[in-house]
Amino acid sequence: MMDYVIKNTDLAGNQFSRTFEGYLHHAVNISFFVNDSPPGSGPALHSHPYAEVFVIQSGQLTFTVDDQTIEVSGENVVIVPPNTPHKFINSGTETAHHIDIHTSAQMVTTWLEE
Repeated sequence: MMDYVIKNTDLAGNQFSRTFEGYLHHAVNISFFVNDSPPGSGPALHSHPYAEVFVIQSGQLTFTVDDQTIEVSGENVVIVPPNTPHKFINSGTETAHHIDIHTSAQMVTTWLEE
């Protein structure tokens, strides 16, 4: 029987970030992170061979996308094209809530800095 509902707490991760990879769930052709990023947190510079779309629900994030710095607050969407170096940091004082959508059934990341 197919599972139509998956609890966030059943996804891999911790209280700050949960990961859904479509290939693990009936070959769905999308993956994503559900994030509650504390102030000062965020990944190092990296890229993906596919586009990534960030849906910022609340909080403030500062993105580096290629050579641009972009400050965004809740209720905005940030689009990063394939093979584009990017990173973000929660530059606010509150937890930032966002969903980071990978347009691929499996996440593939090339880390460009430590």
